[in-house]
Amino acid sequence: MKTIVCFGDSNTWGFDPLQGPRFNRLQRWPGILRNTLGDQYWVIEEGLCGRTAINEDPVEGYRCGRDYLVPCLQSHTPVDLVIIMLGTNDLKKCFALSAGEIAEGAGVLADLARKVSYPSGYPAPQVLLIAPPPILETGRFKEIFAGGAEKSLKFGVYYADIAAALGCHFIDAGKIISSSPEDGIHLDAREHAKLGQAVADKVMEIYGIYF
Repeated sequence: MKTIVCFGDSNTWGFDPLQGPRFNRLQRWPGILRNTLGDQYWVIEEGLCGRTAINEDPVEGYRCGRDYLVPCLQSHTPVDLVIIMLGTNDLKKCFALSAGEIAEGAGVLADLARKVSYPSGYPAPQVLLIAPPPILETGRFKEIFAGGAEKSLKFGVYYADIAAALGCHFIDAGKIISSSPEDGIHLDAREHAKLGQAVADKVMEIYGIYF
């Protein structure tokens, strides 16, 4: 059985932009991934609302992905594949980062995952880096993410470059799914389904499984 860790933010946690607070396990994209892959894969959801790639949030604590990734992967060892989809929260106006800088932050995590000292000499996992879909400046998060929508349109290009440089697997989620116009940053149930299937297809490609 192969172990997959899905490391992300509220869109991995499953925040429902319409009704809240959270989609059930069968609706969230990691759950769809799990059900699609079957019994030979153990899919672990490690999503946290507000999680950033490498930035300390000035309001919410314990949100920096870099601080938690190492103990997370060590606790779930052995891990065969870690899927990283972070960067949306790094678009917040308070961080004042460019799209390229955010992608580099996600790359720091991808590189870190492969350099962790794993217990009992287990090998480092493979990494699948996902560029988050573009956001919309609408709804209750509009002010917090002011200026972020334009930056997020560049995620696909920058994340692809980072993944290529690091030799990681890659998905541009912006080519597959769209953020909900309800709040501009979260995925509705239909988009979770599409993403879960796309990630499952990628995982099967990684492991050479074709139907």
